[in-house]
Amino acid sequence: MFGLFDKSQKIKGTVVLMPKNVLDANDLNAVQNGGLGGVVSGLFGAVSDVAGQVVDSATAILSRNVSFKLISATSTDANGNGKVGKETYLEKHLPTLPTFGDRRDAFAVNFEWDANFGIPGAFYIRNFTYDEFFLVSVTLDDIPNHGSIQFVCNSWIYNFKSYKKDRIFFANNTYVTSATPALLVKYRKEELEVLRGDGTGERKEWERIYDYDVYNDLGNPDSDKNLARPVLGGSSTYPYPRRVRTGRKPTKKDPKTEKLAAEFYIPRDEKFGHLKSSDFLTYSLKSLSQTLLPSLENVVDSDFTWNEFDSFQEVRDLYEGGISLPTGVLSAISPLPVFKELFRSDGENVLQLPPPHVIRVNKSAWMTDEEFAREMIAGVNPNVIRCLQEFPPKSKLDPTLYGDQTSTVTKEKLEINMGGVTVEEALAAKRLFILDYQDAFIPYLTRINSLPTAKAYATRTILFLKDDGTLKPLAIELSKPHPSGDNLGPVSKVVLPAIDGVDSTIWLLAKAYVIVNDSGYHQLVSHWLNTHAVMEPFAIATNRNLSVIHPIYKLLYPHYRDTININALARQNLINANGIIEQSFLPGKYSMEMSSVVYKNWVFTEQSLPADLIKRGLATEDPSAPHGLRLVIKDYPYAVDGLEIWDAIKIWVEEYVSLYYPTDVAVQQDTELQAWWKEAVEKGHADLKDKQWWPKMKTRQELIQSCSTIIWTASALHAAVNFGQYPYGGLILNRPTLSRRFIPEPGTKEYDEMLKSPHTAYLRTITPKREAIIDLTVIEILSRHASDEIYLGKRDHPNWTSDSKALEAFKKFGSKLTEIEAKITARNSDSAMKNRCGPVELPYTLLIPSSQEGLTFRGIPNSISI
Repeated sequence: MFGLFDKSQKIKGTVVLMPKNVLDANDLNAVQNGGLGGVVSGLFGAVSDVAGQVVDSATAILSRNVSFKLISATSTDANGNGKVGKETYLEKHLPTLPTFGDRRDAFAVNFEWDANFGIPGAFYIRNFTYDEFFLVSVTLDDIPNHGSIQFVCNSWIYNFKSYKKDRIFFANNTYVTSATPALLVKYRKEELEVLRGDGTGERKEWERIYDYDVYNDLGNPDSDKNLARPVLGGSSTYPYPRRVRTGRKPTKKDPKTEKLAAEFYIPRDEKFGHLKSSDFLTYSLKSLSQTLLPSLENVVDSDFTWNEFDSFQEVRDLYEGGISLPTGVLSAISPLPVFKELFRSDGENVLQLPPPHVIRVNKSAWMTDEEFAREMIAGVNPNVIRCLQEFPPKSKLDPTLYGDQTSTVTKEKLEINMGGVTVEEALAAKRLFILDYQDAFIPYLTRINSLPTAKAYATRTILFLKDDGTLKPLAIELSKPHPSGDNLGPVSKVVLPAIDGVDSTIWLLAKAYVIVNDSGYHQLVSHWLNTHAVMEPFAIATNRNLSVIHPIYKLLYPHYRDTININALARQNLINANGIIEQSFLPGKYSMEMSSVVYKNWVFTEQSLPADLIKRGLATEDPSAPHGLRLVIKDYPYAVDGLEIWDAIKIWVEEYVSLYYPTDVAVQQDTELQAWWKEAVEKGHADLKDKQWWPKMKTRQELIQSCSTIIWTASALHAAVNFGQYPYGGLILNRPTLSRRFIPEPGTKEYDEMLKSPHTAYLRTITPKREAIIDLTVIEILSRHASDEIYLGKRDHPNWTSDSKALEAFKKFGSKLTEIEAKITARNSDSAMKNRCGPVELPYTLLIPSSQEGLTFRGIPNSISI
C-alpha cells in the first residue's frame, strides 16, 4: 500500500521481450528460412528442433528474476521528484500473441497502485539473470481515470550489476524540454548523463555511451608498415566527420592509431542483434574479407592466367551457367553460409551469381552511348553530373602544385556531333553537361599509378542534351600527370565517339575509364562519405542530447537505425587498410584519404535535393514549377522522383515540428535542442565547425529544413546510391572498378591485340576475375533488402508516440508516399520519357518507397542500415 487509508489496487502490465538464448536460436533459424535473400538455406536445420525447449527454459529463468518499479509523473517524493513505487517482478509467461511473431515473448507483471501514486511516467527495471535480454515494450492497462500507458523500449537489458544506475524507460508521451512534467525532470537529465558518459576508458559491450572520436582505426601498422593509414579527422589536412568513440589502446608503432579488435564497440542498442539483417550482414562481410579474399589471392599467386576473363561470354557465365572455382578456394569457402546460395545446386561447385537487372532484357545495350549517358541521371551515381557553365571547363586545383588543368577539349571537336548547334548556343540554352573527375583524381594519380596493377586517368565527359530529352556523350578527356612532375600540368588526350574500327574500341575503353572514376567516387563519396559518414555525428549528438521523449528525438530516431552498427562494420571490413574497397576499387590505399579531401568542400545546407540540383546547375528556382524548381533536364528520373519524396518529407516534418514549436522563440528556448545542434556542429563535424553556412538553429524554418535534410540523406539519398549497385554494377563490364593499363600506343603488342580482339583488350584493361568476384559478391549483399526492413512512412512500433495529432500527420505522410509510388510507376510506363528505362529497358524504380525483401531495385528504408 502507498497510502495509509487507500486500498491498494493492481495495475496489470504486459512485458514483451526476447531472451538472448531464444534470439540466438531464432537468428540462426531465421537465416535458414530466408536470411539475407536465403543465402544460408539449410545450414542450421537442427536449431529449429531445440527452439521450443529454449523458450521454456528462458521463461522459467526470467520469471521472478526481472524486477520493475514505477515512477510517478504526478506524485512527488520527499525530494520533489517523481515517487518511486514498490519493486515487483516479472510473472507468468503469457500465450504468444499473433502480432508478436515467433521471436517475441509476453509476460505478465502486476503493480500495486493507489490514487496517491498518481499516473506513472517512467519505470526502473533490473535484470537479475546472467544473460541479457531485449526489452521490446511494456504496456500498463486500466489505470483508473487514465486508461493504458505504452512504453516503447527496444533496448538490451544486462545484469543490473553492469550499470551504475538502474535502467529507466519513459512512457511514450512527447515533451519539449521545458514541458517535461516537473517530477520527471531529474530522471530525464540523469538518463542523458548516462548516455554521454565521461569520455574516458575503453568502452564495454553492455554500455550505451555515445561519444566522439576521429577515424584512427583504419590502419594496422603493427601488422605491416604498408598497412599504416593517416588519421582522418582532427586536422586541416585530413578533416572528417566523427565516429563513435571506442577508447581502445593505441598501436605500438603509431600512438595515434587505435589497435584493432575482433569486435568494435558500438553502443549496445545500436546493434540490433535480434534482427537477422545486421547479424547476417556482419557475418557475411567478415567471411568475405577473412576467407574469400585470401583464398582467391592464393590462387592468383599460383595461377596468374586464371585471373583473366577470356571473353564477354565468360563474364556472362557468372550469371548464366556459373564459373568453376579452383579447389583451394572451394574448400575454404564452401562451408561458409554466406556463399551457400552462390553455388549451383547440382553439386558441381560452380559459382553462379543472380543476373544483374541491366542485362535481364538486353545483354548488350549497356555498350550504347545512350545508356552510358543515361546512367549519369538514372544510375547508381546520379548526383554528380553538372550543367556546363563555362567553356573550356576549368579546374579549382592550385596551379602551383598541379599546373594548368584547364580542359584541352576544343569547340571544334564537340561540334562534330552537335547537329549544327554551336557550343555558344548550347551553353546559352543549358544543353551542355559535364561529368568531371579531374580535380578529384589528379592529386592522387601519380601515387595511384605507382601501385602494382593500377593504370588510370582522370576523366572529363562532356554531354549534349538532344531534342528528345536524352543525353549524348560528345567527348571524353583522359588526363594523367606529367611524367616530370605534377606541377607541369596534365598530359591529356581527347577521345571522340566512334562506331567502328580501332577508334570504336578506344572509345569503349575511354568510357570504361570514366566508369572506373565514377565507381570509385561513388563508393567513397556519394555512398560512404555523403550518407554513412556524415550521418553518424548526428546520430551520436541526438542520443547524447535529446531525451527519448523529446519530439525531435522521436522524429529522427528511425533514421539512425543500425547506421552506427554498419559504419563500425565498414571500418573493420570494407574501408580498412587492405580491405574490400581498397582491393576492389581504383584509388586503392588512397581511397579514404581521397574522401577526406572531398569532405573539405562538403556543405550541410547543400545536401537537400533542391539545393543540390541548383548547385549543380540542373535546376533553377521557379515558383510556378512543380516543387518550386524548373529542371534543366526535364526527364531526369532521380531528380523528378526525388523531388516528390523530398517534398513529402518536408511537409511531414513541417507539420510535426509545428505541433511542438509554435514560434521561433520556442526553438531558441529549447535547451536540449540547442545543445543537440551545437554539439552536432562543433563536435560531430568539428573540422568544419567554423563554416558560416551552418544553420544557427534560431528559427522553426531552420529546424524544419535541417531535420528534412537529415531524413532525406538517411533514407532516399542512401537508397538512390545503394540499392542499384548490383542491378547496374553486377555486370562488371558495365561498371568496372579498376583500370590496369592505359590506352595502347600504336606499334605495341597491346595495340595489335586491340586491333585483333577488341573484347580481349577491354577485359585486360578493366577489373580482373579475382577482384570482380569480390566486388560482385559484396555489392550483391549490399543491394539486398532484409525481411525486417522498415521503409519510409513506416515505424517499428505503432505506439511510438501518444500524440494523436503526430500520428495523424504521420499517416498522411504514408498516404502521400503511396501516391508517389503510383506516379513513379506511371512515369515508367510513359514511352515519351526515354530516360526512365533506356536501351537496357530497366525502369527507374530506386525511389519507389516500398519493397519486398531481396534484390528488388526499389525501396527506401528509413535509415542507412546496409
